Amino acid sequence: MNIYGLLGRDIGYSFSRNYFSNKFNTESLKCQYQNFDLQTIEELKNIIQRTDVKGMNVTIPYKEEVIPYLDTLDPIAKEIGAVNVIKFESNGKLTGYNSDYYGFTESLKPLLNTTIKKALILGTGGASKAIAYALDKLNIEYIFVSRNPDFRELSYNDLDEDIIKDFKLIINCTPLGTHPNTENHPDIPYEYLGKNHVLYDLIYNPEETIFMQKGKQKGAKTSNGLNMLILQAEKSWEIWNQ
Repeated sequence: MNIYGLLGRDIGYSFSRNYFSNKFNTESLKCQYQNFDLQTIEELKNIIQRTDVKGMNVTIPYKEEVIPYLDTLDPIAKEIGAVNVIKFESNGKLTGYNSDYYGFTESLKPLLNTTIKKALILGTGGASKAIAYALDKLNIEYIFVSRNPDFRELSYNDLDEDIIKDFKLIINCTPLGTHPNTENHPDIPYEYLGKNHVLYDLIYNPEETIFMQKGKQKGAKTSNGLNMLILQAEKSWEIWNQ
């Protein structure tokens, strides 16, 4: 039995486990998917010695912390600086990949319009790095928005009417609004949104966040992260089996 799993912390909700378990059942594959719920990344040492584990997805908060435990990085993962897929090679080596950028790119393309030239990325964690890479490839300028900004970033207090009207794509890479704390949402001036805006939330649970609702009220297009997750999961399976 080949074992695959999700590496993260406090991941009882796990989209990946449900998705791959259903896939394995539907396609009659002799595989099992489980959560590797670790309180510290150091606990990974025990898992990577196992011979039955063939691949992992990686989620918050380990997309960057896992890199020192890997033998090699795919060039795209290296450029992004974050890993969400680990392949356990037949020679015992571990290779890190990033399929987040692919899932985001392909799910975003149908939402874009000709007025979208600039994007705000809310949050600066591991997921935001893949988003930035994808926007580079789509030739969309971007700025990170952070609660603790450095000189290249904006704070939430910086966001005014001019900025919101100039940056037509806004991507929430923070966990604000995730179940069970569904009343939370990023603190941006939603009143300046319009019909040419796109609000993309990486969260998928709940299906529609307050962030998305507030955008929809102003005529903006909205999307949650479910399609991105499905696309990156299928890309993970492709990587593990190539």
